[in-house]
Amino acid sequence: MNHFLNILRYAKPYKSYAIGHIISNVFFALFGALSFVALIPMLDILFEKDKVASIVKPVYTGISNLKDFYKDYLAYQVNLFAENDPQKALLLVVSLIISLFLLKNIFGYLANYFMVFLRNGVVRDLRNAVYKKTVELPLSYFSEQKKGDIMARVTNDVSTLQYSMLPVLELIAREPLMIIITILMMLIISAKLTLFVFIFIPLSGLIISRIGKSLKRKSDRVQKEQGVILSTLEETLTGLRIIKGFNAEEKFDNKFRESSNRFYNFSNKLLNRQNLASPTSEFLGILVISILLWYGGQLVLVDKSLDGSSFIAYMGLAYNIMVPAKAISRGLYNIKQGNAAAERIQEIIDTDNPLKDKENAITKNTFDSEIEFKNISFKYENDYVLKDFSLIIPKGEKVAFVGQSGSGKSTIANLITRFYDVNKGSILIDGIDIRDLATASLRNQLGIVTQDAILFNDSIKNNIKLGSEKATDEDVIEALKVANAWEFVKDLPNTIETNIGDSGNKLSGGQKQRLSIARAVLKSPPIMILDEATSALDTESERLVQVALENMMKNRTSIVIAHRLSTIQNADEIVVLNKGEIVEQGKHNDLITKNGVYKKLVDMQSFE
Repeated sequence: MNHFLNILRYAKPYKSYAIGHIISNVFFALFGALSFVALIPMLDILFEKDKVASIVKPVYTGISNLKDFYKDYLAYQVNLFAENDPQKALLLVVSLIISLFLLKNIFGYLANYFMVFLRNGVVRDLRNAVYKKTVELPLSYFSEQKKGDIMARVTNDVSTLQYSMLPVLELIAREPLMIIITILMMLIISAKLTLFVFIFIPLSGLIISRIGKSLKRKSDRVQKEQGVILSTLEETLTGLRIIKGFNAEEKFDNKFRESSNRFYNFSNKLLNRQNLASPTSEFLGILVISILLWYGGQLVLVDKSLDGSSFIAYMGLAYNIMVPAKAISRGLYNIKQGNAAAERIQEIIDTDNPLKDKENAITKNTFDSEIEFKNISFKYENDYVLKDFSLIIPKGEKVAFVGQSGSGKSTIANLITRFYDVNKGSILIDGIDIRDLATASLRNQLGIVTQDAILFNDSIKNNIKLGSEKATDEDVIEALKVANAWEFVKDLPNTIETNIGDSGNKLSGGQKQRLSIARAVLKSPPIMILDEATSALDTESERLVQVALENMMKNRTSIVIAHRLSTIQNADEIVVLNKGEIVEQGKHNDLITKNGVYKKLVDMQSFE
């Protein structure tokens, strides 16, 4: 129930719709109950009861006589209008009943009308909140999660809430009001019979609640398995080339079938438990009505404390109370089902973001002097990847980091961009710890080109404008020229408006990388970070990309993480890393002369 209350917080912006919904439901419940009570004079007319006596205007003598006063007053008004003509009286009462049912349904529609905006608004805001938090969370969070499970939470779990827990919002006002107003009418007609009803309704509720006890656990299993299915599908689509190349289709097919079969079995158990709720509650409702018929019949035939027409109207009201009672029991049942989805969604929303900005974080719009790595140490899990690492990079210099895989080169790029925070020490830009800066202003100072050219299923123009939305078409073309990419873009059917497909798969590796460089060029940041930007390219593509990189790095501070050492020979400073520590440092020629680790790395690549 706590998760349900958390979801209700998202209804606050829509309180005007909630007020309209509640007011409409008050009238819906009132006219719904009155439409059954209006049957009493009609039945009296049909059975020609007290036709003459009712011409005398009744006198109100107190609440204990309210039922008789209401009946006699209504009969008096009917007979006064009908002038003792039963057909006219019947026509009037039928018209009254039709009017009451019409008003009931009008207000029922209005209640649903307001609820549509409230319910859909909550779903929209909830989905947006989950997506926003997903984007805000650090990369470390996603290294421990399956992409498919995250996708399942944003899509399937929100949809589960939409069709299980959120419909309960409609019940919060409508059904309790229906029950309260109907019970008041029932008490007025017969207090004895109503007290008798209260013995059996709680028993029914207890039985129904016991049926739904294990529903949350069953629903949770279904939703987790949906995440597994989506993860398998996402992995399959991403790695289809490898799956086919290694003849692994059958292996992945079996993996998907196993998950699909588990989902099938879990869903069967969940839905069969759900299906048990409706027939059980209906049978219990009929049981209560049958007992009422027996006991009410005793009051009419033996006790004579209740007349026939009032008893029939009472039975209509009793049935009227069973409908909302059944809806509430179904709603509680749905809350249990939706609780698992709400818990999974809330888990993402409540996840603490260790990289969020400090209060009053500094906004810095310029880079003036230097970047300093001051005694930093960092580990992803157990072992330190960087150990007591210190380095100063003056403004305007091109500094390259080299070393074997696992030496900590790419970690430096992850730390300066604040994808991760250091465990010890600090990284300073112009003497300010980057943890004290607003993350957005820090990243505005940085341009990133990664080993994998990450592009989106959109036009070339929109991909390049990612960091500079206000750029004109001329700016985009100029950036493409600097990145050595205009030579192939100008020959495309729609030039910069050409869609490049999912992950840019319509382009070659070199073309994609040059677009990534153009994107960084257009952003025009003072600090450029190149994380093995040419390592995945063939020789011809590497040459074109290297020219583009040289163009881009002019007059900028550059941090180059290099795999191919031929690309960084002109660097102002080359830093050689081994197991997270600096083992050599200097210019290319100086390091070759030292005949140390760097010379060995160069010789190995020359031999390759």
